Amino acid sequence: MARTILVVDDEPTLRETLVDALEADGFRVIAAADGREALTRFRAERPDLVLLDLMLPELSGIEVCRIIRAESGVPIVMLTAKDSEIDKVVGLELGADDYVTKPFSLRELSARIRALFRRAEQAVAIDGPPAVIDLGTVQADLGGHRLLRDGEVLPIKPKAFELLAFLIRHPGQVFTRDQLLEHVWGYDYGGETRTVDVHVHWLRSRIEPDPANPAFIHTVRGVGYVFRRPT
Repeated sequence: MARTILVVDDEPTLRETLVDALEADGFRVIAAADGREALTRFRAERPDLVLLDLMLPELSGIEVCRIIRAESGVPIVMLTAKDSEIDKVVGLELGADDYVTKPFSLRELSARIRALFRRAEQAVAIDGPPAVIDLGTVQADLGGHRLLRDGEVLPIKPKAFELLAFLIRHPGQVFTRDQLLEHVWGYDYGGETRTVDVHVHWLRSRIEPDPANPAFIHTVRGVGYVFRRPT
């Protein structure tokens, strides 16, 4: 069965172009022209991925992203005409998995979409018995794709959990930001390493007893990040 993609953009020409291109790639596509319609279509259709413009009437893309992420772990790709770092960071902080700055190539967008689907498939295709990793005050359930505290499930962004799981599976190995982008996001972001920093910051706020002095996810100055267990 074809995967369903929800395209949300208030520019009719771009919206129609995206629908035609994605349908040509074999996807089932539904569309919305504003934030409120986007939520209605999302709840009715439960798409496998959302392409979400940042600047929308009725409800902004940021607000729509926040609401969708509270209800679902579906991959979200932000479409934005803005090139400022703050807009990208806000979208990532709210749970978007990727962003594309207009104008963009349809080939690049298609590659990012397929990379997100591959990562989602790999996240659930875990070999061997599920592992629960003790991180002190919290536990990472790698098999269940969950973060737990005293048996209670904690909210966590899907991409942040994938990053955590990848680092846990490679303890003591230092990865550059570009390597983490390739392994976790599955696509070369062309130097947008701020994406990794945002997710590491978010993870530390959830798993570290003292985020300012991390015990698990360490920064290796001038290189990247490494997961180490406290001695």
